[in-house]
Amino acid sequence: MANSSTADQEFLEYLVKSLVDHPEDVKVDRKVDEMGVLLSLHVNPMDMGQVVGRQGVTAKAIRSLLRIVGVKNNARVNLKIEEPEGSTRPPRTERPRQEGGGQENY
Repeated sequence: MANSSTADQEFLEYLVKSLVDHPEDVKVDRKVDEMGVLLSLHVNPMDMGQVVGRQGVTAKAIRSLLRIVGVKNNARVNLKIEEPEGSTRPPRTERPRQEGGGQENY
C-alpha cells in the first residue's frame, strides 16, 4: 500500500479478493467528495453471500476495518456494496409488524 490516498481502496480489494471464489471479478471504485471517501464494491453474483455474510456480519466487519484505515489516513470511508447484474434477490419489501412480539395467545 504505497500511496496513502488509495490505501483504503487497495486494502478493500485485498481483503475481498481473499474472501471470494472469483477474485478476478472484484472491482472497487473510489470517489471522494465533501462527505468523505465512498468505495463502491462490485463482485461476482455468486460471491455476494460471502461478502455480505449471515445477517450482514461480514459486511459490518469489513466496514469496521475500513473505518480504522480511514482514521489512520484522516478520512471518513464508507462502503457501498453494489447489487450484481445477475442477482436473484427479490426487491426488498416491508413486512407488517406483529403485536406482542410475534407470539400468539391461545
